[in-house]
Formats: sequence, structure tokens, C-alpha cells
Amino acid sequence: MSDLTIGLLGALLATNQPLAVSNLVEQQTGVSVAIANPNDPAEKELQQLMESDDAALAEVDQWIQTNNALMATGMGESKEALNQRIRVRLDTVRTNYASFLRRHPDSSRGYLAYGTYLDDIGDEEAGKVQFENASQIDPKNPAAWNNLANYYGENGPLTNAFADYARAIELDPSEPVYYQNLATTVYLFRKDAREFYGINEQQVFDKALALYRKAMQLDPDNFELATDYAESYYGIRPLRTNDALVSWTNALNTAHNDVEREGVFIHLARVKTIAMLFDEVRPQLDAVTNAFYADIKKQLERNLVERESAATNAMNSSANMTAISTNAPASAK
Repeated sequence: MSDLTIGLLGALLATNQPLAVSNLVEQQTGVSVAIANPNDPAEKELQQLMESDDAALAEVDQWIQTNNALMATGMGESKEALNQRIRVRLDTVRTNYASFLRRHPDSSRGYLAYGTYLDDIGDEEAGKVQFENASQIDPKNPAAWNNLANYYGENGPLTNAFADYARAIELDPSEPVYYQNLATTVYLFRKDAREFYGINEQQVFDKALALYRKAMQLDPDNFELATDYAESYYGIRPLRTNDALVSWTNALNTAHNDVEREGVFIHLARVKTIAMLFDEVRPQLDAVTNAFYADIKKQLERNLVERESAATNAMNSSANMTAISTNAPASAK
């Protein structure tokens, strides 16, 4: 593993990001593969290997966080020393996966697990090879196709991403993650989607939104999914105001805590400001009390004042023009 890879891993773990990740493994890999016989010795070994994989990543995470805290006090080990320790720890897991697959070369789940681990530590190219192995051994493994699509969605070609997500959905139409991943890819790469599907931009938006809705039907309590869908409306011009407001209201119903709920209030205030529903904005912002949102709340309050003033000026200007026109003397005949 290169220092760059370790550095990227360190940045990820040090910031303790939820990796679109606490859900990352689940959301990105799609854990809908049929579970093998738990009494099979090879399956038991693979389960232990995956547990050691998780343990290694957790241990590296702890090393980085501890060292960051020590560095802040002028102590801690150097970047080079920490990277070396991380490299040795992670390479042990790689060696164990390689050993398992030499002894079980027909294990599609083994290749999939190894590829996911390589992805987690930033070695995407090596991960792709393992996903290809998994898909070749078991072409009906939807997670392998989903993971290949994830790779192509980041690295191209996009045509492969669209096709492989569709393959995953065909193999397991009950997995919401596959619809969500395809929706996100269609939405983000609209030009490629237009060309691949032979549709215009508004139809691309419609396709992405329909895929999000299908995912939400399968996973109706997923707040992150609901917010992904609602945020999609920001990119559509002209703004589909009513649909956007409905989507954020639905997201509000899936919020789990006050922080998530207040985040939705922020978005509702933003959309209503854009839609010039000024009287409805202030109650929305008044409901936001968490300090986490203080800066964005102030910004939205400024935007509200500016837009209200601009709307008032426009109305006054229009009224003045009407009055001038009405009071102007008739033209001589």
C-alpha cells in the first residue's frame, strides 16, 4: 500500500466521517447476497476473516485518532512511523484474504469481501479485480455487479456503471441500495445518461427521481435516502417547487432526532424562500435552535430579508409604472 493510500485512509478515519460509510459498506456494496451455509468450514473461516477485517480497520481508526490527539499536545509518533505501522496491520489482512482465496478459489463471497476491504482502504483498482472475479465465478451475484458499477461510476466508463447497476437490479429487484446508487449516478452524470438512455435532461431528472422513489418504497424509513431524493430537486431548473416541498416534508417524517429534523427545517426554509413563500419561512427558521445550524440559519435569514425587499421593490415599481400609464395624457390624434 502506498503512503498516499494510507494518507487517504487516515484522512477518512481521522475525521470520523460516516462514510456515506457507516452505511458505506451496506449502501455501496448491497448486502443482498444469499448467505452461504453457516456450518460450512470455508464459510466459517470467511466470516472470521471478515471480522478480523473489521477489527483491523477499527484498530487503525483508533491509532489515528489517538495519534491526532497526541500530536495536538506536541507528542505522538511521526507520520512516517504511523504509516508504517498501519501498512503492516492492513497488509496482514490482505495476506489472510489472499491465503483464503488460494485455498477456496471458487468463493465468490470471498472475492467480494476481499474487494470490499480493498475499497475500504483506498485500493480501488485492486478491489475492482476482486469484484470481477466474484462476478465471473457467480454471475448471479448482484452485489458484485453493484460494486463494479460503483467503480465505473467513479472511474468510468459511465456506460458500464449504468449497465452494471441495471444488472444488479435485475438480479435482486428488492434491494433499495441498487436503485439509490443508479439514481445518484444518473443524476450526477446527466450528459452521459442522456446519451446512454437516449433521453433529454428533464427526462433524465425524471428517471433519477423515479429510481429514488423506488428505493424509498423498499426502504421507507431511511432518512439519508429521503434527503438524497429531496436534495435532487435543487439541481432541476425550473425548480419543481411543490414536489420539492413534498419531498422535504416526507423526509421530515423519517427524521430520527432533533438534529435531523432541524436540518429539514433549514431545507424547507430555503425552498420556501426561493418560492417566495415568505410568510412560511420565519416559523421554519424559528424552529431551528441547534447551534450546529447557527451560521446557515443566519445566512437564510439574510437571504429572506433581501428577497422580501427585492420582491417589495419589484411590486412597488410595477405599481408605479401602472399608475404612470393610467395617469398619462391621451395621445393627440
